[in-house]
Amino acid sequence: MAEQATDRIIVTGGAGYIGAHVAVELLASGRSILIVDNFANSSPIAIDRIREIAGDDVDVRVLALDLADDANREKLIEAAIDFGANGAVHLAGLKAVGESVAAPLRYYETNIRTTFNLVRALEAAGARTLVFSSSATVYGDANQSPVNEAGRLSPTNPYGRTKFFIEEMLRDVASADAHWRICNLRYFNPVGAHPSGRIGEDPKGPPNNLFPYIAQVAVGRREKLSIFGDDYPTPDGTGVRDYIHVVDLARGHVAALQYLLTREEKGALDVNLGAGRGHSVLEAVAAFRRASNRDIPTQIVARRPGDIAEIYADAGRAADLFGWKTEKSLHDMCTDHWRWQRENPSGYVED
Repeated sequence: MAEQATDRIIVTGGAGYIGAHVAVELLASGRSILIVDNFANSSPIAIDRIREIAGDDVDVRVLALDLADDANREKLIEAAIDFGANGAVHLAGLKAVGESVAAPLRYYETNIRTTFNLVRALEAAGARTLVFSSSATVYGDANQSPVNEAGRLSPTNPYGRTKFFIEEMLRDVASADAHWRICNLRYFNPVGAHPSGRIGEDPKGPPNNLFPYIAQVAVGRREKLSIFGDDYPTPDGTGVRDYIHVVDLARGHVAALQYLLTREEKGALDVNLGAGRGHSVLEAVAAFRRASNRDIPTQIVARRPGDIAEIYADAGRAADLFGWKTEKSLHDMCTDHWRWQRENPSGYVED
């Protein structure tokens, strides 16, 4: 019997926080990958550490370019054809909610154009299988938790709207060309790091998300954590979110890709990736204190405009379609995130 060809997958944003973990899991599943990244919000050191974790026999190629630049589309087409790509996981783009409010045109231009150029390149290379990194922000504040994929889409900021518009664009692409297989993965709040401590979240400037901020307070890089509001209608008054370990999330991408590559049905589908339960800010802080054995000073401040009291996922569709569910606990998230922060207090630097 002839040996089955290895799937060859493009990973845009593959040096970033989520991208690096997805790259590791794709390699662990026996696939070859081509990482496409402009390293604007990531580090080339992450590539070395992906190879270190994955081992010596893996096939990892790297293409350093900015997909938001139309001039680079032909370079990606050439690279995809040369690589023999048969699909992509698309994680490249800008992701800070507050920054998107301050610079909406930058977010619309970067996120939508990056996707447009990738889709054109995949089309030209005959690799019409795509897992897209969407977000639970597409739901906005219009739904009761747990939120399922039939929930109302009502994003409340430019970042969320770029994800919404890209989902719409990809659904139209799949409707117009029956060869496409597309999955929009709507993930909730990725946290944690690889258990090795070698790859993790390395924000440029002040963190925009809760866990990296907690970790930087714990390691002494920041004085205290501001908690935005303690008067929400939740058990302890602080906001409740669905936190998902980044390794569970990465494995969800591999499961989605496997589903797309093997199913007969074409088209686009939307799938939540979340733990299906919520934890409050104070619960997260307490769990991180236990995991790190460090004091984490906090200060209650006013609510942020646009924040909602509670949101967590109904992740049943991922279980039904992919056989996927989260395996790691809040304690695992905190322990792994702390290991990364403790061993890499300044983020990615040369060993």
